[in-house]
Amino acid sequence: MIEFFDRAGAAAAYSPDDRSLFLWSGQPAAFIDDGKVYAYSGRFIGWVGNGWIVDDEGQHLLFEFDAVGGPVKPARTAKTVPGQRGRNPTKSTPQPTPVRPGPSPSPSWSLRAFADLI
Repeated sequence: MIEFFDRAGAAAAYSPDDRSLFLWSGQPAAFIDDGKVYAYSGRFIGWVGNGWIVDDEGQHLLFEFDAVGGPVKPARTAKTVPGQRGRNPTKSTPQPTPVRPGPSPSPSWSLRAFADLI
């Protein structure tokens, strides 16, 4: 299981299989397809790579424990046990992927919350 933390260091999401993302509460949140992250509605959220999920503007949303590069990672807060996983909804047709900004992601944190993008 891959655990993702937000800019405050709080446990925010996890992936049990490298293909689906759940909020820490267990709510199905998004799916990963070829390094791209989409909400089940098909909305493009961002990219995953080097232990980070970055948004469509190239700003960092979530990080794994061993994420490389990016902004300074906060200390991770004590986490609880993740919630009971819900069933994955049917995937809608993904939106077209926007052009990835710049040669590498921004060194900044996104002001958006991952949960607000699903």
